[in-house]
Amino acid sequence: MRSALALVLALPLAAAAQDVPPGEPLEPVPETMTAEEARTSVRRAVDSLMVKQQKDGAYSSPVIESVLEAGFAIETYYAWQVSSQGLALRAMLVVEETPERRASLERAAHWFLTTRMPKRGDHWDVDYMWSMVYALDALVALSEDERFQDGDWPGLIEERGRAYMDLLDRNQSFMGGWGYYDDPPYTQRPKWGTVFSTAAVMPAIQKAIQKGWYTDKAKADRMLERSLDYVQRCALPNGAYAYDLSPIPRVGGESINDVKGSLGRIQVANWARRELGDMRVTDEQIREGLAAFFREHAFLDAAFMRPIPHEAYYANAAYFYHFGHYYAAEVIELLPKEERAKWHAKLRPELVKTQRQDGSLTDFLGTGYLRVASTAFTILALDAGADD
Repeated sequence: MRSALALVLALPLAAAAQDVPPGEPLEPVPETMTAEEARTSVRRAVDSLMVKQQKDGAYSSPVIESVLEAGFAIETYYAWQVSSQGLALRAMLVVEETPERRASLERAAHWFLTTRMPKRGDHWDVDYMWSMVYALDALVALSEDERFQDGDWPGLIEERGRAYMDLLDRNQSFMGGWGYYDDPPYTQRPKWGTVFSTAAVMPAIQKAIQKGWYTDKAKADRMLERSLDYVQRCALPNGAYAYDLSPIPRVGGESINDVKGSLGRIQVANWARRELGDMRVTDEQIREGLAAFFREHAFLDAAFMRPIPHEAYYANAAYFYHFGHYYAAEVIELLPKEERAKWHAKLRPELVKTQRQDGSLTDFLGTGYLRVASTAFTILALDAGADD
């Protein structure tokens, strides 16, 4: 009965326009949804990426598309384009192949591997860090895909992998994390990091080291060790993760470091630590983090599509939404196989309900790189549980 109800409710949600004004509740969703019921949403999401793909292979543009994004360095819009392209490649790699999807994938990969490397935009604006995170992740995935083992592909992939590893090394903060801003006095090596941007790249760094993408392996190992230490030290007794590493974390009241403000960070941090072999993140800790994610989900809903970062309760930002759901899917995959299906079934409706009429998704503004990133996060999240 519940499965039938899920299908009845899921179909209008998938078809409905989801241009939700800030503060408006999202559509009601069923409690659970099967992988088969979500399959249509995956197809529509993939189609939305392909229809917007440019002739050169890019899925988004490198220019400002909204006055709400004014004030960033000009280079930052390009960096966001590169990072969203990396996410889109990861998504296109996992979906079922068709001739049209294969052609789209190869055009996207060619652009990604031949476009210029991103640069730091300004003394304060270090947003090209996001390119490092999702470019390296995509490069690792490309290097392991059988479709990219011949011709010029392996050489291009390794060359870019080495270049991004070098950027990560040169931008790691003295505390061990990576961040996207810097404060005075401005320095060549940024001084700030966040737990979620650091955790998001750690498993890719580990694989890149194993592939020999850094000449000085001992130095690369140390880079990874310092990043793991950073994330571990951000763990708080309440089960949350501090937004950034500080001698005195922001706690108390309606704090971003309350569990309600850490719902997305909990998942990515637990996932990264376990991927790196930190068994102090037990299955029970993963379950507790996921339970909190669903129990307090209303705080993510309340932030959805709000145009001002961190304006929602517990300083939640709209762009935590699809990021957090993707890493929830990843951390579910670390649990025993017999437990995964029930968690994925709870996760799928929270993604499908945000899909727009054209098949795309976005959680913050409507600019191209955000649409690509949210759509890719959703495809990857739904694929993670497709076999459970």
